[in-house]
Amino acid sequence: MECPACGGPVTLEVGPDQSLSTSLTDALLAADEDACIDISRNCWDCGWQEVRQIRVESIDTTDGDKVAVKRTSLIEEITDELAEIERLATLKDTLAEVRRQQRMEPSTDSTEDGTTE
Repeated sequence: MECPACGGPVTLEVGPDQSLSTSLTDALLAADEDACIDISRNCWDCGWQEVRQIRVESIDTTDGDKVAVKRTSLIEEITDELAEIERLATLKDTLAEVRRQQRMEPSTDSTEDGTTE
């Protein structure tokens, strides 16, 4: 990458929450939805600098284990729902019901994915 001002070499830094060795690709792949990634390009010869920010609005995956993707989606939905519950008694009742259902269901580790539609 060349500096647009002097033609010298330009470094690319991803941050500020990333280590200095993090590549832009790695930062994008590790980002969560609604994450902001700052990218700065710097010329150490003339001092030219450009800072950009990328905001991840949504993440679509097309490859991978469909069961794992479905499970992750359901866990996120449950977590979001639980975060909205303000009454401690409701959370305790929900936990008790989940544990009761787990005791009643036979182990399905090797035959099913553990989710229902």
